[in-house]
Amino acid sequence: MASNKITVKATVLVNSKNVWEYYTHPEHITQWNFADSSWHCPAASNDMRVGGKYFARMEAKDSSFGFDFEAIYTDVTKGEKFAYTFGGREATVEFNSIAN
Repeated sequence: MASNKITVKATVLVNSKNVWEYYTHPEHITQWNFADSSWHCPAASNDMRVGGKYFARMEAKDSSFGFDFEAIYTDVTKGEKFAYTFGGREATVEFNSIAN
């Protein structure tokens, strides 16, 4: 099977420490982890260490559909980056500070 790499970049004008916390702590994940306002994330947990598990439950607010997303961490450098596997795929997330 051919390997396709997708790169997504976002610039967030907030202190990188705060971005890390909002992106990785379950109490914050449930507030942003959905693609549309008709969905929500009623539960999340995050054991952020190599071999640890990320879990998020995503559901349509009308209860018509829902699914669990689970991943296992393969690399974690607190405050900087992490990598994980899910469904036979791999992902890496990096946090980079920019001046001002």
